[in-house]
Amino acid sequence: EGVPTAETPGEANTRRSVGGENDSPARQLARFVSSVAGNDVTGMHIRTIYRRDRFLRGGDHIGYLEQGYPAARFTEPNENYAHQHQDVRVEDGVQYGDLVEFCDFPYITRVAKVNAATLWSLAQAPGTPKNVRILTDNLTNDTDLVWDRGPEPDLAGYEVVWRATDSPDWTHVIPVGNATEVRVDLSKDNAFFGVRAVDRDGHRSPVAFPRPD
Repeated sequence: EGVPTAETPGEANTRRSVGGENDSPARQLARFVSSVAGNDVTGMHIRTIYRRDRFLRGGDHIGYLEQGYPAARFTEPNENYAHQHQDVRVEDGVQYGDLVEFCDFPYITRVAKVNAATLWSLAQAPGTPKNVRILTDNLTNDTDLVWDRGPEPDLAGYEVVWRATDSPDWTHVIPVGNATEVRVDLSKDNAFFGVRAVDRDGHRSPVAFPRPD
């Protein structure tokens, strides 16, 4: 989802003020999944769908979103409705129901690899940066970002990511070292920015989207 289900009225006002509808924690999680689990090891191409869920259905991830946790649904792109949400039966010569003979086990194996790669990458990476802010107290053509230092002992530093406002995913990376503030020679009016942590082994956290300060 883009607009967080559990956001407060104040958070909604902030989101509207900065155009953050495409930068919820859930969408940062989805981008993270695509970056770490769509590769030759999993054998999967991951397509991110910017929607909370499919039409007429709702997954278990929605309960997490309602409690304020970032969550995303993993699902196949081409569903066979005869074999889901159906009583097991034969009707007009057609077999209905979720039966083992209709399972694609090589595909299920690849799905499991995507989930495992995501969980492993989240466990290995530093935590998502906290208290990330974009300073807006002065009108300038630069972008000033500040954040809190993480507690990880193997933390190597941070990266600023940015993209054009009409781009769906991060396109540029600026290494900034083991700092907690940076000035970027780009206008905050014309791009979206984020900050992520990097450890000494090169594991990267999900991106934190800054709030104005």
